Amino acid sequence: MKIFIAGGTGFVGRHLTQFLLDKGHRVTATGLRPTQDNIHHDQFEYISADTTRPGSWQEELADADAVINLAGKTIFKRWSKSYKQEIYDSRILTTRNLVEALPQKEGVIFLSTSAVGYYGEGGDETLSEDAANGGDFLAHVSIDWEEAAMTAEGKGARVVILRFGIVLGTDGGALAKMLPAFKSFAGGPLGSGKQWFPWIHMDDLLAALAFVMENKEIRGPVNFCSPHPVRNRDLAKALGKVLGRPSVIPAPALMIRMVMGEMVTALLASQRAVPGKLLSHGFNFRYPEIQPALKHLIRK
Repeated sequence: MKIFIAGGTGFVGRHLTQFLLDKGHRVTATGLRPTQDNIHHDQFEYISADTTRPGSWQEELADADAVINLAGKTIFKRWSKSYKQEIYDSRILTTRNLVEALPQKEGVIFLSTSAVGYYGEGGDETLSEDAANGGDFLAHVSIDWEEAAMTAEGKGARVVILRFGIVLGTDGGALAKMLPAFKSFAGGPLGSGKQWFPWIHMDDLLAALAFVMENKEIRGPVNFCSPHPVRNRDLAKALGKVLGRPSVIPAPALMIRMVMGEMVTALLASQRAVPGKLLSHGFNFRYPEIQPALKHLIRK
């Protein structure tokens, strides 16, 4: 297959790009950097492009069999008014430009990222794909993001919305930000620690993406998270145990808010998301439990 990945050199993107190349696919990936030096393969092409703007990069979609949208500014940064607009534009404008460039034909797969942030503050409710959306900033971003992606059905594409939980890997994402504190004996739960934490091991994420691409009956939103979400305090406990470090020093919500501002809503939101569609279609998780997942990643 010829696969186009917007945001193909970010944390998830570089893992997915290498995964697909290893499976024999041709991959074209975009990124904001002028060049990239992480991926070297004769079936790989890198294009430096700002995908929030139309441009010659869109021509690469003309003969693509699958288009994967991973582009978007990180949310793990203090949110000013201008940065919130960047979070929004990097997702919605890129998605609109990708849909515009899709060929008008049946059989193209359009996989577009969203997030479990779609559900907002869910408390203890179990959130499968048919759960209602939330009302906070990230929920509204996700709603518009998904609506923009679903317009690709009008071009004959099979659209799958990838509602990612927290992707665990040691070379990026949330886990990489947590490890230094835990290794320095200063790790612990965030806020009350009671909030549910939807997570997925990077290897399971990649396998699930391949599974969705291969199963033509899967459409619409799909939760990409372990079938066993954990409370934040249990995540901290498991990480401390794997590292052989204490995990009892909490980060009070007020302190986090002072440091991170409005972004604290994303850190402290409770989302007990479960992968209903993946399980109903027979996907098997290699790392469904948090402690073995962390143990594998950290030893790896």
